[in-house]
Amino acid sequence: MKRAVFLDRDGVINRVVIKNGRPHPPASLESFELLPGVPEAIRSLRGAGFKVIVVTNQPDVATGVQRLDVVREIHAHMRDCLLLDDIKMCCHVDRDQCLCRKPKPGMLLEAAKEWDLDLQRSYMVGDRWRDIEAGRAARCKTILVGGGYAEPSVKNPDALVASLWEAAQLILTSRL
Repeated sequence: MKRAVFLDRDGVINRVVIKNGRPHPPASLESFELLPGVPEAIRSLRGAGFKVIVVTNQPDVATGVQRLDVVREIHAHMRDCLLLDDIKMCCHVDRDQCLCRKPKPGMLLEAAKEWDLDLQRSYMVGDRWRDIEAGRAARCKTILVGGGYAEPSVKNPDALVASLWEAAQLILTSRL
């Protein structure tokens, strides 16, 4: 079985817009901005044999704030410029009670089946409590990037780092 690094999108791969202390995704491809060190971090993880899979909640599609074609355009751009194995997306909101919306582990479990992944030897890297809870529910090691949003705090990630680059270094040196 293979190992994977699951990455949240907004706040881990790309810059977010902070409004009232909460992170928001880019509104368009033109406003999409990769964070420093992201391509290098992903390249390093892939070079070490990890599958790199984005798992992202995009509820703005369900609420009508964002168009699905814009999200797909951003994902196509990400596939073009990053060495990603897959992108899993949930467009539901909490009231839909779906199994894929983080903090539920549905996207990670689906990827594990499709890619023959050993979740206990895999990692979830995210910037919000939902990411860490999804990783924990899937039995992955969890790494919180940044944090500090005006929302529920993250309880006990396995590690706290400042960037995806730093998370990749922890993973690659087996310090987690």
